[in-house]
Amino acid sequence: MRRILAATAVVLLISTAACTDKDDEAAGAGATTKVTVGVIPIIDVAPIYLGKHKGFFARRGIDLKLSPEQGGAPIVEGVLGGKYQFGFSNVTSLLAAQSGGAPLKAVAAGVSSNGRPGRDFSAIVVGDNSPIRSARELGGKSIAVNTLKNLGDTTVRQSVRRAGGKADNLRFTAMPFPDMPGALQSGKVDAAWVVEPTLSAVLTQGGRVLASNFVDTAPDLTVALYFTSQGTVTAKSKLVADFTEAIRESLRYAAAHPGEVRDIVGTYTQINDTVRIAMILPTWPEDINRNSIARVAALGERDGIFKKAPAIEQLLP
Repeated sequence: MRRILAATAVVLLISTAACTDKDDEAAGAGATTKVTVGVIPIIDVAPIYLGKHKGFFARRGIDLKLSPEQGGAPIVEGVLGGKYQFGFSNVTSLLAAQSGGAPLKAVAAGVSSNGRPGRDFSAIVVGDNSPIRSARELGGKSIAVNTLKNLGDTTVRQSVRRAGGKADNLRFTAMPFPDMPGALQSGKVDAAWVVEPTLSAVLTQGGRVLASNFVDTAPDLTVALYFTSQGTVTAKSKLVADFTEAIRESLRYAAAHPGEVRDIVGTYTQINDTVRIAMILPTWPEDINRNSIARVAALGERDGIFKKAPAIEQLLP
């Protein structure tokens, strides 16, 4: 990962230095710009799908394509390598990349915890027949997360600590969110960290919530951000401004239209009507909770995820 970050950073700096104001001139002349954004097919990104459907991007000259990935880390690599112009990623992936020297810049808030213990859109869950009754009992157990050494690890550990358990011997297993309900049912893993719509899929199968890991980590946690490369910020300032405006409009729209959020999620994930109706929604504030990101950074340092302390203000808008 470090070699990839270093190499792609050099390529980006060289290539973007060669760009001129032609990109901004073309955008200003009413040209349509093709933009690909790396996303994770979970409820978090419902606003950008709604924004595309409602024409918020098209009205700003952006021909938007959304490309699904399993987690934030491959999206970061995709943006650094030029595969994506923008990406959606959890804050831990972004902080880790920034700490490693990657020239990234957040442009807008992505999604936040709703702050309700037991009713957040993210949770640590177990299957219906599990004997585990508390996050305190997870020591030594296998826990599914979508990617390793990332936001799932950090927040799950925090829930275990808050419950009075030992968080240094958890066994994490990486798998896509949609595979987790089956893994719990078959006993392949003892517990799983899930977000919607996978959370409701587990609950409708009789699963149970052990803890709300985002709520345990920080009040109103900013979970993820939309971001780009620093080179894109420099070379394509108008595109970045237009994209940011469209995202902010999309966030406002999603917050005001929960019914449409439920409908749009069914267009990019495979869920039934029971799950769609039962989903617990996050919040989509336009403002970034900087204190919560500092908390995630501190926990990540404690868990050894970052090789040095991230420069948070260099990453944030």
